[in-house]
Amino acid sequence: MTEIKKLGYSFYSGKDVVKIAKDLIGKILITQFDGVKTSGRIVETEAYAGAIDRASHAYGGRRTKRTEIIFADAGKAYVYLCYGIHYLFNVVTNKKDVPHAILIRAVEPLEGIDEMLRRTRKIKLDNTLTKGPGNVSKALGITTHHTGSDLFADEIFIADDDFKINKKNIIATPRIGVDYAGEDAKLLYRFIVKGNGYVSGKKQ
Repeated sequence: MTEIKKLGYSFYSGKDVVKIAKDLIGKILITQFDGVKTSGRIVETEAYAGAIDRASHAYGGRRTKRTEIIFADAGKAYVYLCYGIHYLFNVVTNKKDVPHAILIRAVEPLEGIDEMLRRTRKIKLDNTLTKGPGNVSKALGITTHHTGSDLFADEIFIADDDFKINKKNIIATPRIGVDYAGEDAKLLYRFIVKGNGYVSGKKQ
């Protein structure tokens, strides 16, 4: 079995949130709650560049009780509720007081698929299980309870198993659902694996 290595502080603390979002493609998101392990390979991410990014919750340096965690040091989880329905899992990057974050939009299931089906109340596996950020969190058991979690601990973390995706198959596109961000909505801050069935949005 291939050895997996938990991503360390140096990975998350880089200054270029867009590069980190791209580098997360192919890594494995893992949760371990009450002895139950679930995991999936990351196939879609979106970068949010903090105070200068109109699509970011921290645009203009805005700080609220909900968003304060984005201003924390690198390697924390930021989980928020979207439309009162979906929990969205983000990774905090850069350094303290620089509110960069990356949304994990889709993963390809690896371990614990039966548990993922139970959590999502699905009968059989198809690509809707972990397609889109709300489904990712639901399948992996992530909620707002986990916001602020340390990604260097054992409950939620991201790991590298040396799996390589051909760089030609990693595509940069505009982000989804951020039309309110004006010109920033056109930024190529979303990364996907070309042709992967778990990627959300229109087929590339």
